[in-house]
Amino acid sequence: MNKQPEALRLADDLQSGHFEMAMFAAEELRRLYQSEREGWRWADELEQERRRLHAVNEELLGALEEYVNADPVDDALNPRKRKARAAIAKAGEQA
Repeated sequence: MNKQPEALRLADDLQSGHFEMAMFAAEELRRLYQSEREGWRWADELEQERRRLHAVNEELLGALEEYVNADPVDDALNPRKRKARAAIAKAGEQA
């Protein structure tokens, strides 16, 4: 069984003819095929980066929660803790 993509098979069929339009169509089909491959490569790279950033975000959120819960000082006296708690709550809403 031939696993060659249909676009490349058609490009080969067209290129074997002697018509100028067939040559152009063959080149265009190959260009489109390459463009699609590059698009999928970029999509894979973006997904890997998204996963990496999600993991970093989880670590930062955990560290922020530890900071907020480590000190028993009332949040009303510490505006930074109020802001941190608001950020934690917002992250929980978006999860």
